[in-house]
Amino acid sequence: MEKVVERFIRYAKEYTTSDPESKTCPSTKRQMDFMKKLEAELKEIRLKEVELDENGYLMATIPANTNEKEPVIGFIAHVDTSPDFEGENVQPQIVEKYNGNPIQLKNNVIIDPAEFPEILQYKGQDIITADGTTLLGADDKAGVAEIVTAAEILLNSENIKHGKIRIGFTPDEEIGRGADKFDVKKFGAEFAYTLDGGEVGELEFENFNAAGAKITIQGRSVHPGFAKDKMINATLVAHKIISMLPPTQRPEHTEKYEGFYHLMSLNGNVEKAEMQFIIRDHDFEKFEEKKKLLKEIVQLVNLEFGRELVHLELKDTYYNMRKKIEPVMHVVERAKMAMKKAGIQPNVKAIRGGTDGARLSYEGLPCPNIFAGGHNFHGPFEFIPIPSMLKAVEVILNIAEVKGRRMNS
Repeated sequence: MEKVVERFIRYAKEYTTSDPESKTCPSTKRQMDFMKKLEAELKEIRLKEVELDENGYLMATIPANTNEKEPVIGFIAHVDTSPDFEGENVQPQIVEKYNGNPIQLKNNVIIDPAEFPEILQYKGQDIITADGTTLLGADDKAGVAEIVTAAEILLNSENIKHGKIRIGFTPDEEIGRGADKFDVKKFGAEFAYTLDGGEVGELEFENFNAAGAKITIQGRSVHPGFAKDKMINATLVAHKIISMLPPTQRPEHTEKYEGFYHLMSLNGNVEKAEMQFIIRDHDFEKFEEKKKLLKEIVQLVNLEFGRELVHLELKDTYYNMRKKIEPVMHVVERAKMAMKKAGIQPNVKAIRGGTDGARLSYEGLPCPNIFAGGHNFHGPFEFIPIPSMLKAVEVILNIAEVKGRRMNS
């Protein structure tokens, strides 16, 4: 089991940040470079049917070691890290027997329990952090390490009886493309689990409905000394659009099942401006209402100026997987049982985000999400307790184990 820590630290040091501006798949060559190393490792530990395709999707098989009729189960994680923060030259470090005090990192980064009180529940445990200059990448290198470690254990254990297991690693999840070229038919699982959740015990089969919006504004640049009734300042038009959206429906003011509009970027000058939004809501009707409001705002602004100076591109990216999971709730129950066997109380909650599993569920592969163990993803305050990673491995083993042994053990 200690291999999961060694693997995670080794994987975390690999630079695999995805690039939302790229048109390739995977979006960065560095992801493919890592996938090739991972492919070699899977072959080295003697997994079967190891295959890396030209798009950077890696799959492999753990053959069944029982004659009992069992479904083919899959486990999936993504290898890319978020472009939201620096992901190159990650230097993981272990804080041994965390004492409850603030953890001082470089660049005046402090993981302070006053701001991140959840860390106190891991007092006395060994915790892995980055050094303050980068993110850590537990999202989702922890999931990758946990799946590979569990796969090696299953392959070499005669005591854990299991059916055929498929494992899969995807690129570009952090930029919403992780399932774009995932071959569900080739994967061949009846159902699967993404190891892409947060703290120990998380189990999720609901997520946001999601859309992306790009707004382009064409202004009119005129010398400011002679601008009366002529200039149209594109950046001020952008400000007008922002002010017309509900201020309480922003990420910093929402929680639980509350959706939001999130302004991701704003770039521009007098002549031209561009905004990128993401729109999120668990409820599909509210999701549709949010998109409708944005369309209406754009129309109103164009009417005010008497011309189409604002252009909106709106695209759905994924939907709430609950609709696809509810008919097969035995998949969720299996994960609950696996957690309870590991001494973990399942914490069933809705994802305030999305996973590859959301898209895959709509493509015919029911795919709830379970914890990988990390906290504070996508920034320098990220950390992961080592015991949480060990529990994730244990849960994978329990899910894989055939039902009769699982129920009676």
